[in-house]
Amino acid sequence: MPNQDIPADIIDRAAKIRLACFDVDGTLTDGRLWFDADGREAKAFSVVDGQGLALLRKSGIEVAFVTARNSAAAAHRARDLGVRSCVGVGDKLACVEGLATELGIGLEQVSFMGDDLPDIRIMRAVGLAVAPASAHAWTLERAHWRTAARGGEGAARELCDLLLSAQGHVDALLAAVDAP
Repeated sequence: MPNQDIPADIIDRAAKIRLACFDVDGTLTDGRLWFDADGREAKAFSVVDGQGLALLRKSGIEVAFVTARNSAAAAHRARDLGVRSCVGVGDKLACVEGLATELGIGLEQVSFMGDDLPDIRIMRAVGLAVAPASAHAWTLERAHWRTAARGGEGAARELCDLLLSAQGHVDALLAAVDAP
């Protein structure tokens, strides 16, 4: 991700992030909910996004899923990736504030990716508010930065790549895969 394509104020915000939080439905997924005949929920998550989340963790940036929906699929994906999760929470902002306190950081060191009205309150509170291209217009208007990709289609990876680039982790990550 070439930094010259990203506004300097966004790079500055991204350079400070120590905790990257993501809503689930509409950001890590395309927002559709699938139910089988027995009412069991299924979601599709992007492997590309998952790789980005893993790279954040490898680079020392904490990751958390923050969703009001009580979703076994989201909780399972969080466990699969080894990320923190606040699944089925009534107050997303309180959850993120608690995570920030636990990590000893301020909200200016937190990013949040959200796509709809329940996410706006938290987006206003954090250092870097991001919305996928498919987010509702009111949410897009309130984001510091918008991804080119839609939710569930690489939007989270765009944010991961921005954070990794702004914090100077890309060369080390590439060197690790280029090493014999």
